[in-house]
Amino acid sequence: MTKIEYMAFGEVAASEFIPLLNKNKVRKHLINHELFDADSVERWIDEKVELDAIEGCKVRAILVDTHLAGWCGIQLEQGMHEIAIVLDDVYWGLGIQIFNEVMTWAKRFGHETVFIHFLDTRPEYRFLRKIATRVFASEFLGNTFTTHEVRVQ
Repeated sequence: MTKIEYMAFGEVAASEFIPLLNKNKVRKHLINHELFDADSVERWIDEKVELDAIEGCKVRAILVDTHLAGWCGIQLEQGMHEIAIVLDDVYWGLGIQIFNEVMTWAKRFGHETVFIHFLDTRPEYRFLRKIATRVFASEFLGNTFTTHEVRVQ
C-alpha cells in the first residue's frame, strides 16, 4: 500500500526539490521559470515557508513511500485561496487523493471556496468541472489559466 506523508518544507532537503522542479514533464504544466539551482531553490522554499505562515494557508512537501513526490498546499494568490498540487509525473495517479486531503485542510481553515488554476497546457479534469461552481479563464503573471472555483464541503 502506498504511504503518503505531508511534511513541512523545512523537513526536506532543498536539494531534493531540484530534480522535481526541473523535470520537463512537470515544468510543461507550470509557469515558465528558469531552471532551479541550489540558490534559487532555497529562495523558492523560503517563499513557500512564508506562505505557510499566513493564516488560512498550508504548504507541504509530499512524500510517497519516503520519496519526494511533489508539493501541495493552500496558497494566497491575488486575494484568493488557491489549491496547488505539483507532482512528479511518476505519481500523477495520486492527484485526486492528495486533492481530497488538501480540501480537508481548506474545510478545517473554514474556507468557503478555493480556486484551482491550471495553465492552458493542462488537460481538462472532468471531476473538477463536475464539482466546480464556476469555471472561467483567468490571466496573471503573463499566463492564461483555466480557473475552477470549488465550494469547500
